[in-house]
Amino acid sequence: MKTINVELENNAYPVYLGHGLLSDSSLWRKHLAKGKTLIVSNDVVAPLYLDKLRGALNGIEQEIHIIPDGEPMKTVETWYGIVDSLIAMQARRDANIIALGGGVVGDISGFAAASYMRGIRFLQAPTTLLAQVDASVGGKTGINHKQGKNLVGAFHQPAAVVVDTATLSTLSGREFNAGLAEVVKYGAIRDPRFFSWMEENVAKITDREEASLDYLIYRSIMNKAEIVAEDEKEAGVRALLNFGHSFGHALEAETGYSEFLHGEAVAIGMVTASRLSEARGLCEPGTTNRISGLLTRFGLPVSIPAQTAMSGLLSALQLDKKAVATGLRLVLLEAIGQSVVDSRSKQNDVVNAIEQSLDSKQAST
Repeated sequence: MKTINVELENNAYPVYLGHGLLSDSSLWRKHLAKGKTLIVSNDVVAPLYLDKLRGALNGIEQEIHIIPDGEPMKTVETWYGIVDSLIAMQARRDANIIALGGGVVGDISGFAAASYMRGIRFLQAPTTLLAQVDASVGGKTGINHKQGKNLVGAFHQPAAVVVDTATLSTLSGREFNAGLAEVVKYGAIRDPRFFSWMEENVAKITDREEASLDYLIYRSIMNKAEIVAEDEKEAGVRALLNFGHSFGHALEAETGYSEFLHGEAVAIGMVTASRLSEARGLCEPGTTNRISGLLTRFGLPVSIPAQTAMSGLLSALQLDKKAVATGLRLVLLEAIGQSVVDSRSKQNDVVNAIEQSLDSKQAST
């Protein structure tokens, strides 16, 4: 087992990484508050791993709340259902929520923990690659609005994150690949050696070779932990983690959160942002090809569906929570491993980048 500490001034916490950690009773008991515990999971993950976690918590008063799987469930109604369960079990301020699942479960459970009685203890048990390398670390919680992704939420750091790599054995190929998008992001924005390592080890990664996967997850969490430690609430450098996300979130909103997994939308968003970076002269020609090439080898989409409405994408971009009064802020690349937050892109530049990312095969049919 490896331990990575997220070194925050007031809310520091450990991320545990290892095989079979869901069943580690001593690990859970070390971080739980003394009150009741609500386990939140979804209808895909619960049949696979809920019993393991409940066994580790044997003797601790616990209740279960199961939500349907999928991004469309990240709504105010789902959040309110979790709050209802907390009230029904008479949870007090010494209660705990454990999120067992992927990014949606973690985000909405964390938001319930942040808002119930103005904040109760929250622990993460991420079961997807995307959640393990990104969503479970950093304390961002929230729900979606039909006008935009994660428009309602709060920063609420977990007390601990328990990453059990054994859960990846049941992850579908599509979900696994979606998680790789966030991994590629770390290489693209700040870790060029990691990016090169991924290029050289695509086969081992896609075959889920254990040593390569352990290194991939560890390096990703380290990158995320270092950024969060420097900038907990996104006042500065943490904004770089949004590379590809402004375009990706706009695409998710425009397609009703039903066509793409989050990582798939981010992959398309990173390619679009790279095109914009090249067009602006911020990075050298070929940068986009290198990023899209790696994403494609990881089985990820790199093009926007041709039928996507440009007006809808632009509207969602303007509402993006990373925008400021002076205009749209986008994370752009100066090189592989070097990124910048930029607000100088003109609308025509953005439109051209989106148009270049449209699926030409679909457009010609």
